Amino acid sequence: MAVNDPISDLITRIRNAQERKKSKVSTPGSHLRERVLEVLKTEGYIRGYASVEKEGRSELEIELKYFEGAPVIREISRVSKPGRRVYASVKNLPRINNGLGVAILSTPKGVMADHEARDANVGGEILFTVF
Repeated sequence: MAVNDPISDLITRIRNAQERKKSKVSTPGSHLRERVLEVLKTEGYIRGYASVEKEGRSELEIELKYFEGAPVIREISRVSKPGRRVYASVKNLPRINNGLGVAILSTPKGVMADHEARDANVGGEILFTVF
């Protein structure tokens, strides 16, 4: 099945799996999704992920993270969409819930969290926010 927006597909799969209290969820593999999952892992929102070959194509198995029965990711929402891209300079990067949340950006230096982008002094496309 062709997916027009792979980031929205990834976010929706994570959100739906957490609503159903699943421990793992799989998604089609791609370099962009892998980079996004690496940022989510370093920020502590997921346990981890692994690349798995299934029926001749690669998939990413994502281990979701829970704390006392509640999902660690309380809110995850897409900002930049295919119909309306949202870009921000380093001066205008958003603070999510007073710094408690994270905005994931696609920058010229790679996919990174908002605080890493501030440290690297780069702006870019705001993919989505996590809290």
